[in-house]
Amino acid sequence: MLGLNGTPFQPATLQLTGIPGMQAGQAWVALVFCILYLISIVGNFTILALVIGEPALHQPMYYFLSMLSLNDLGVSFSTLPTVLATFCFNHRHVGFDACLVQMFFIHTFSFMESGILLAMSFDRFVAICDPLRYATVLTNNRILAVGLGILAKSFTTLFPFPFLVKRLPFCKGNVLHHSYCLHPDLMKVACGDIHVNNIYGLFVVIFTYGVDSIFILLSYALILRAVLAIASREQRLKALNTCMSHICAVLAFYVPIITVSMIHRFWKSAPPVVHVMMSNVYLFVPPMLNPIIYSVKTKEIRRAFLQVFYKSQR
Repeated sequence: MLGLNGTPFQPATLQLTGIPGMQAGQAWVALVFCILYLISIVGNFTILALVIGEPALHQPMYYFLSMLSLNDLGVSFSTLPTVLATFCFNHRHVGFDACLVQMFFIHTFSFMESGILLAMSFDRFVAICDPLRYATVLTNNRILAVGLGILAKSFTTLFPFPFLVKRLPFCKGNVLHHSYCLHPDLMKVACGDIHVNNIYGLFVVIFTYGVDSIFILLSYALILRAVLAIASREQRLKALNTCMSHICAVLAFYVPIITVSMIHRFWKSAPPVVHVMMSNVYLFVPPMLNPIIYSVKTKEIRRAFLQVFYKSQR
């Protein structure tokens, strides 16, 4: 479909939706989202402040953790404007170009999180399988290079998405199914040939989530083999305990993604609320859970937090 000026039709604004069937309880939904954002933002800022301010945490493991917290803040701030506008102020329209920008950042930060979790699994692999070389392998310069590499990979692979969407006409309405902009959601209202978008989207998912998850599993297979070779049961448990926080973070990230994919593939008749709720879990739960996981499971983080707390009480 062409607009009046002969260019592909694109709506000036897109309409966002909340959670289907929960219009009556929108105030409670808004409260839940505000609590999730508060926990996520305060928790991740706290982790960043502790890693920056406490010399005892100036180690590779905590540098990667600070990357994860910074990325989780990016996820939260990417969705926050439209989610709060939708649920708190009942403002459900977003400009088309603004929607593309939000889509780009949401997907970029999501793919970056996968890369950071992979880097953290490599950190645990070196710490357990080759502890004597840990400090020489994971130097500050290499950690910085890994972080910049993850950023560059995510940015370059996601950069074509807004342009691939921009070229399409939109003739199936302007109503999206979430309170934020996602690429699959935009494809549902786009006309024309969307095969390029779908093929490139599949390539990016396999190139990021697929490859990263395989290497994470490989890292833990090697870690498990090294741990089982340790004679002392106490030492085996101690070694595995250093991985528990990361394992929980990986599960919190990948389980919702796998669940969303399985529902989309095998339960096409699922009510719209199921798809929306699972997408919300996928975007909102990991940024909220990660600071809690690392605060509860990592004694160095707890110790640093208590030290800062006691200093503030003096």
